[in-house]
Amino acid sequence: MANYRSTQEMAEKWGVSERRINQYCAEGRISGAQRVGKAWAIPADAEKPADPRQTRRQGKSAPVKTASGALIDQANFMPLMNTAFAPGKCRDTVEVMAPGPRRDIATAEYHYFTGHPEKAAKEAEAYLTSPDMGARLSACLLYAYANLSLKRIQRAEFALGELNVSLANAGEQVPEFRAAAAFISFTGTVLLHLPLPEEMPQAKSFLPLLPPGLRAFALYVQAHYLYLKQEYDHSAGIVEATLAMGASDYPIPAIYLHLIAVMDYMSMKQTDRAEAHLLAAWEIARPDDLIEGFGEHHGLLGTMLEAVIKPKWPEDFKRIIDITYRFSSGWRRVHNPRTGHDVADDLTTTEFAIAMLAARDWTTQEIAEHLKISVNTAKTHISEAMRKLNVQNRKDLKQYMLL
Repeated sequence: MANYRSTQEMAEKWGVSERRINQYCAEGRISGAQRVGKAWAIPADAEKPADPRQTRRQGKSAPVKTASGALIDQANFMPLMNTAFAPGKCRDTVEVMAPGPRRDIATAEYHYFTGHPEKAAKEAEAYLTSPDMGARLSACLLYAYANLSLKRIQRAEFALGELNVSLANAGEQVPEFRAAAAFISFTGTVLLHLPLPEEMPQAKSFLPLLPPGLRAFALYVQAHYLYLKQEYDHSAGIVEATLAMGASDYPIPAIYLHLIAVMDYMSMKQTDRAEAHLLAAWEIARPDDLIEGFGEHHGLLGTMLEAVIKPKWPEDFKRIIDITYRFSSGWRRVHNPRTGHDVADDLTTTEFAIAMLAARDWTTQEIAEHLKISVNTAKTHISEAMRKLNVQNRKDLKQYMLL
């Protein structure tokens, strides 16, 4: 790569530390920088990113300003999600950030993704009305989801409403603002399984404007959208391509991408591939305790947690189930009234997961073999789920499941 330079060479050229160069690359602040294995290759003629602290001291405006005067600073837009770090270094990554909105939002992200919604909500709340739209949009999303887990539905609804306002305001002629607003708003809509738009925004209209970590998570959202449309093969293809093109460097998006692949492959009865993706997600998540996503997706994973995680990591599994009960209770209180569709709320997690497989046309024998339980035990779980939901057959069961 003759026209590229290493991080060490660029550090010497720009007079900064190599650590700072790696940080610039991870944040997507160096145009054309590419991941090569565990290192970065940087175009030889790349321009040195401006230091936001220095530009503020000089009275310059580093963020982009919208027509209404709001600022959109991508450095403060879900910064932890958009940072590459080695498994086990998540907390360290947050702590080395300079004090200010970026570090505060990253701290809220850290607490949310490690299953501490009360801390996340408190930290995000301070930025709900911030003039910095990067911090504000991030805070709204985190505050909404954290309050779902805390069963503070009115607060969650307020934050979701703010996201809708942001999408409406995205008609302004600032591409970065439109991209950020579209990303956040569709993330809120798709992941809550609210009434979906006929089609997602054209990827080419906003994906190139997002930094790499957020681009990876946006593709997770798109894959989730396709899953909900039962286009499992298409969804899995997006996941596999996104991971192959460098998303694995960004732990939080990578975890969520792998979980979507589990959902897709379980729907297609490809259990070996589903298990491989679950273990890949677990290997990334466990060193930093990033277990929130596993709890959020529990039922959609179709008993894969029971089959793979529970036997080897029983204490972690219990914590995941605690997250599942906590999150799903609040989730349903938003989803069911908005959509008019009742999602089962009185099944145990095991009954729900097994009912998901039954609704996906898995036979009782297949379910029993997958979970290594007897056919009679599998049949009992299915019958109990149907009794609680007052349905007579598997076809009717589908209306309560999230296929």
